Amino acid sequence: MTAMNALPRQISVWIIFCMLAGAGAAMADRSPVFVSGFGNYAIRGYDAVAYHLQSKPVKGKNAYATEWNGAAWRFASAGNRDQFAQDPERWAPRYGGYCAWAVSNNYIATTDPDAWSIVDGRLYLNYSKAVRATWSQDIPGNIQRGDANWPQVLSK
Repeated sequence: MTAMNALPRQISVWIIFCMLAGAGAAMADRSPVFVSGFGNYAIRGYDAVAYHLQSKPVKGKNAYATEWNGAAWRFASAGNRDQFAQDPERWAPRYGGYCAWAVSNNYIATTDPDAWSIVDGRLYLNYSKAVRATWSQDIPGNIQRGDANWPQVLSK
């Protein structure tokens, strides 16, 4: 095969690869739990239980990880991991960790582990601290709209 003939084949293979990668990314964006691009970690590897018990984001460790709802969850301690495993719905962020403001407006967006709120014992994450400030202006209304949109928003 000459170099001239190989080029179109390489381009075709590259286009197919990009299409498949794009389809995979689109499917990942619509998973029931928002995960970071590397490692399939929920909340970008932060400890969901620590938000509730320590009132702050705490980075989890690989040594204290578990799987739930199609994602890997990291924790700062074995105790936090075990509490999560006993009742993940209690500790996991609402809307699968997608941005609560976005879900209330019928779309999905990524989140920043530092843009969080605990409301009525539930963890809510937002795209950024600025978005959290906007979301906080009508928390009851945003939760009501978010609950109405979830999980159907994943199929958009």
